[in-house]
Amino acid sequence: MKYSDNAEKSAEYLRLALALMAKQDAAMHPISYAVWYDYVAGRNVALSARLDGYLKAGKALDEKTTYDLYHEHIAEIDEDLARQISAGFQKVMADVTASAEQAGDRAGRFGDALGKWCDELAPAAASRSPGVNTILELTRDMQASIALLKARLDDSRSEIEQLRREVIMARTEARTDGLTGLTNRRGFDTELAACLADAEPGDCGPSLLIADIDHFKRINDTYGHLFGDKVLKAVAQILRDNVKGKDTAARHGGEEFAVLLPDTPIEGARLLADRIRGIVERCRIKRTTDNGEIANITISVGVACQQRGEAPATFVGRADAALYAAKSGGRNRVAVAA
Repeated sequence: MKYSDNAEKSAEYLRLALALMAKQDAAMHPISYAVWYDYVAGRNVALSARLDGYLKAGKALDEKTTYDLYHEHIAEIDEDLARQISAGFQKVMADVTASAEQAGDRAGRFGDALGKWCDELAPAAASRSPGVNTILELTRDMQASIALLKARLDDSRSEIEQLRREVIMARTEARTDGLTGLTNRRGFDTELAACLADAEPGDCGPSLLIADIDHFKRINDTYGHLFGDKVLKAVAQILRDNVKGKDTAARHGGEEFAVLLPDTPIEGARLLADRIRGIVERCRIKRTTDNGEIANITISVGVACQQRGEAPATFVGRADAALYAAKSGGRNRVAVAA
């Protein structure tokens, strides 16, 4: 499904969608917006039929129903298109916010000018014709109307800003791993693609660490999954504490983590990897059952630096191969890709 609506049409769909979204129990986030955008656009027949049923029955959509409708009727769109929709939504919201702010400021200035004119005219009104008094009363009515309009525009601007914040928050949550709080795999892939696209020809390519918790299955089997979660969160915190600036720490999947270092050469990446490895080795994690400390948590790390023109998958693959070499070499060590 392609979204080819022009700015005017999409702005009208936004206005209609927001009015419907405001009546639902689900939060006003991009998923909800996608559902109601398709509904008001009238091109998704199956979705429209489902929503018409809810509207006729007077039922408000909750989070689960909204997500179910999205996955059933809209989720076939690809990820790039979903990002375009979200970005377009935020742009429209930004434009509406700016328009409301400008209109509010102009209304305020006009109202102030009318008020000043009324004050100047009032002392002489009694000695003038009834028409002057009528103009004065109408002017005061206009000033009151403009003040009301400005207040409503200010309220609308606040609501739009809140909605924009919720959209940004929803996008952030969609790229965050729920357990560790690190960037998730989707967010990492996005950051990696952007990093490689921004790299200047001739520059030292970004470096990448791929780390894996040694014998994690044994940890889960021995101490339970709750303790396994504590280990994952502890390693994630160590990574978070040791990245800075434009660096990205991510949970790459399961017990595997990735650290993208856009401005770090290979030797600096190797030193960072070994420092992180040493911190993990020295950490002590308490068991969830009896608060006893477990000291045998270690990680293996593969390090690679992107070669000029190297595709993201190849780059990650070399770091993965280095990780495999570290594990094959005895674990709790760092290996650098050739």
